[in-house]
Amino acid sequence: MGVKESTLSVGIGKLKLKSPVIAASGTFGYGEEYRELVSLSSIGGIVTKSISLKAYEGNKPPRIWETTAGMLNSIGLQNEGVGAFIESKLSDLKRLPTAVIVSIAGDQKDEFRELAKRLDKTSIDAIEINISCPNIKHKSKSRLFSQDPDATAEIVRAVRRNTKKPLITKLSPNVTDITEIAKAAERAGTDAISLINTVIGMAVDIDTKRPRLGNVTGGLSGPCIKPIALRMVWEVYNAVKVPVIGMGGIMNTEDAIEFFLCGASAIQVGTANFINPRATTEVVAGLREYLKKNKLTSIKDLIGKLKI
Repeated sequence: MGVKESTLSVGIGKLKLKSPVIAASGTFGYGEEYRELVSLSSIGGIVTKSISLKAYEGNKPPRIWETTAGMLNSIGLQNEGVGAFIESKLSDLKRLPTAVIVSIAGDQKDEFRELAKRLDKTSIDAIEINISCPNIKHKSKSRLFSQDPDATAEIVRAVRRNTKKPLITKLSPNVTDITEIAKAAERAGTDAISLINTVIGMAVDIDTKRPRLGNVTGGLSGPCIKPIALRMVWEVYNAVKVPVIGMGGIMNTEDAIEFFLCGASAIQVGTANFINPRATTEVVAGLREYLKKNKLTSIKDLIGKLKI
């Protein structure tokens, strides 16, 4: 008997996904760009680009640079603000045949609190708290919120108190001990941990002797960061009880399976979408075939099954 599609379903707290493959924030727009290319009904969900309380203009160009086995980006979370998002994007998102997870970002705890309040009244399925983008400068801190366990807990707690939506907290790899940050988020009430965000990097033009990015540094993503991501997913899986969503250099089914074995309950595909718009659905198909080939009844049979 073949494996049914339902065996790919997973639960992330109260969030139920038909498959464990999610399109990562900032790489899939709001889904509309991919509707004619991708069967959105087969993937578990999409994470919107990060939304702030007020509009962000983003960083000065150049904002993207292709590098060895990856890409640097310094977009700076450019977006129209939550008011315009709710007014102009939400109705279209409601019609998508997959879960809609809204990423939120801000400079202050009060901004995260207000974002949670406003989105709690909408039909979205979950919120991802982006406290780990390396491309924006927080007015009140010299570091990212997710580089400080107390700041992480403070933001997560503020959001948790103002919404009943499932919460996912996205962490930065640019820390000494990722488990310390993850445990702080868990104690504060997050329903899941997603990691990793991009690694801080830069590129240089040797002719002009200038940085390739207008913001000098940017976030490095793609296959080059996968070993870092796998290690951190494994560490966090063994440190917390909430589900882990893994990302970082997932280009195909084999990459995704590595993350499941290291403890991820779901995965997000990011940079691959720029190269292959059908990457998410191809991973879903590949997972279904892998389960059938290995006579596994559920994707859950892979989670955390790394042999040490």
